[in-house]
Formats: sequence, C-alpha cells, structure tokens
Amino acid sequence: MHKIYPVLFYLIFIQGCSSEEKETFDIAILNGSTIDLITGKIEPKDIFISDGRIKKILPSTAGLSFEAKEKIDATEKFILPGFWDNHVHFRGGDSLIAANKNFLNLFIANGITTVRDAGGDLTTSVMEWKAQIASEKLIGPTIFTSGPKIDGPNGTWAGSLEVETEEDIIRALDSLQSIPTDFVKLYDSRISGDTYLKTISEAENRNLITSGHMPFTVELDETIGAGIDAIEHLYYIMKGCSSAEEEITQQLVEKKIGFWDAMPVLMTTYQDSTAQKTFKDLKENNVFVVPTLHIGATLSYLDETDHTSDTYLQYVSDGIKKTYLGRINRAMQSSEQQIKDRKELQRFFGILTKSLNDSGVQLLAGSDSGAYNSYTYPGISLHKELQEMVKEGIPPLEALRTSAFNGSKFLKKDTDIGSIAEGKISDLVLLEANPLEDISNTQKVFSVIKGNVILDKAELQKLLDDALVR
Repeated sequence: MHKIYPVLFYLIFIQGCSSEEKETFDIAILNGSTIDLITGKIEPKDIFISDGRIKKILPSTAGLSFEAKEKIDATEKFILPGFWDNHVHFRGGDSLIAANKNFLNLFIANGITTVRDAGGDLTTSVMEWKAQIASEKLIGPTIFTSGPKIDGPNGTWAGSLEVETEEDIIRALDSLQSIPTDFVKLYDSRISGDTYLKTISEAENRNLITSGHMPFTVELDETIGAGIDAIEHLYYIMKGCSSAEEEITQQLVEKKIGFWDAMPVLMTTYQDSTAQKTFKDLKENNVFVVPTLHIGATLSYLDETDHTSDTYLQYVSDGIKKTYLGRINRAMQSSEQQIKDRKELQRFFGILTKSLNDSGVQLLAGSDSGAYNSYTYPGISLHKELQEMVKEGIPPLEALRTSAFNGSKFLKKDTDIGSIAEGKISDLVLLEANPLEDISNTQKVFSVIKGNVILDKAELQKLLDDALVR
C-alpha cells in the first residue's frame, strides 16, 4: 500500500487550489452604495463590467475571487445609471458645428451619458458623432436623435421637413426612417391641425415613437387619441386642463386670438375635474410629459437676472451667444404685463408638474439646452431641471426616475439601459454624496463609466478645460 506523505499531500492541495480560475472582468467597482431607482433602497454592492456591460452585481460582502484590469474603490460613493438629458438641441447651421460638438464634453463632465436630441439642422454631423461615440472614437453621450423636425410650410426652424399633404407625410417619414432617426419630433409653428394628427397616426402605424409640440388648433385629447408618445413642454398639457379648451381652440382656428393671448385664459379656466381626466388619459395611454421647468424659469426672469458672470458662459462660443439675443431682446422689450404673465405662467407650470407626477403621469427630465435657448447650458441644466422638480415638491427619488429610468422606457431601450442590472449597458455615474438627501448632490460627480471607459475627476475636469472657449 502506497503512503501519501504530508509534504506531498500539501503540494497536491496547493496545486489544486491554484488551478481554480478566477473570474476576470474589465472593470470592478467595489463597495459602492447602489441606489435602486424603483424602491429607493441603497445597498453596498460590487459591480463587475466587461465589454461595456454589467456582468455581475454582488453584495460587497460576497468576497468574489476575481481579477480586473481596472478597479474603482467606490467606498462612500453613490452609484446611479448615467444621467439622461431627455430634451437637447444640436442646431444653428454649419458655422456652429464645432460649437455644438463642444457640448459633448459638457454633458459627460456632468455625468450625462445619454441625450435625446429633439430636432435640429445638423443631422449629418449628429449622426457622425453618434457613430464615433458608439465605437469609442469620440468621448460623448449616447445620442438618440429625431433628426429634422416635422412642421408645416415655411416652418420656424431651419431644416424642418415641411408637410401639407398625405404624400408629404409619407415622404417625410420615409426620409426619417432612411437616416435612420430614433423618434419623430413634431413642431407647431406652421403645421395644420389635421396634418399634425395624420402625421402622428401614420408614424404610429409604422411603429415609430413620436413626440412634439401641439398646434393650438387641436385639442389635447385628439393628440392623445392619434397616438402621440410624449408631449414636449407644458403649454399643451395646460390647454387640455381648461374647462374652455373647445371654445379657445375655435378662437385660435378662427384667428381671433394667438398662442400667447390664450395663456392667461387657459390659466384662469383651469379646472381640476378636467385636469384629472386629462392626467388619467395621459397615464392610461402611456404618454410621457417633458416639463422643461429650468428653461422656463431662466427665460421668465431675464429681466431680473444678470447672466454675464455665469460660470458656464465660458463654454459658449460667440456664435451661440448671438443666437441668445432673440429671446433676450424680446424679454427686454416686453411690457410690464407680459413680464408679469410670464412669471405667473412659470409658477403655474411648477404646480402643474407636481400634479402630473402625483397622478402617475410619467415625466421626462429635459433641459432644452442648445443654441437659441438663452443661458440654458448643456450639462449643468439637467441638474437644474431636477432641482426645479424637487423645489415643486416632487421627492428626489421620483425626480431621479425622470432622467435615465423614464428616458429609456420612453425610447423603448429599458431592457438594455437605464437602470443598474446584470446584462445592461454599463453607463454609470458615481456621486460623492447622496442625491436622495439633497438633489443638488447630483452635481457632485466623482467619476463616470461610459461602457468600458472610466473617466475620473481629473479626466472630467480636463473635458471641461478642453471645452473652454478661448
């Protein structure tokens, strides 16, 4: 009978242990406080990433044996899905292509890993940036774009697709699908009510996602019935909450009053029972609403606020600043009554946003940042939007949901992105303080994970430095 001596047994045991393969990952984020955007629960987790996706999430006490190319000590850091800005614009013509591209740095530096471009005239450039970002040749947020807006003949915005007949609608949607864009954005400057509703219906027949303004010659329930998926801004929601919507609509059809004339009347005819029915319709039809409170607050107080020393003005080119002048001049030339009405409307919109949220209507946080939208800066304005929501009484957790969580649901990307879960794209932001305690803590970005790319504080600062207009 052979004997196994103790030393030989020990060598065999060691060899067996060393042959156990450790799990390998590209990135390991250790000991971070992960925030569940559904429950609000905060738990210490280790997150393991490879090939730009979350491969494994374990309690920090699990003690997984692993190897990773990069390790991040996330002790005392709070982890969220990378923020989404659900309403931005890349626009202004060829002379402002470089200025718009500069905005990409500002988004990432603010922890915004995805943006929804709600219409512009730089589609060729935007599609190039989108592809370069996807292949990690360019640092920037994932871009979901509508491409050019759809409007009527001689629409306000350059590059819009003009529709007047059913043939025009087919050509416009064919054009957007050939790009291809990620959703369809409708605008209300020249489009007729009938053509607007037909465009939504045709887009829905093609299973395209639609969002937009609404001509005031149309009632909100008609727009919901046609199949709109999101309403941009609150003017149109307010219209659907008025007990006099039908009469006001008819006055607009007959051109007895204009858009801005209707605002005070709509406010004074707001009726809670009508509003509750509207909220119910929005919720049951899964229509998202983009309040854009921050830009409203900014523009409403242009007569009082001096923006010349704004920190973010240093990232804005002279060309972009020139586009700000239109709104600035209109504000300065407004009558006292117009200024008063605008501020009252902004206060009303804050209350309306809280009511929508309380009724279970899904909100999207969007800044409306970009050229022509004075002092509404890319990046930082998304954080200001979240702060506006919380100021109106929306709990921080629910405000946070309106960014990545709801944004991914609206674009039907939530099986792939928008929350922290195994298998999902690893777009993450690490914060230095808890945003559930103070929503302004969303600005305290420690690092950003974009797929397989790690951007620490020094690299995020470099993005800001590189974005300075010299």
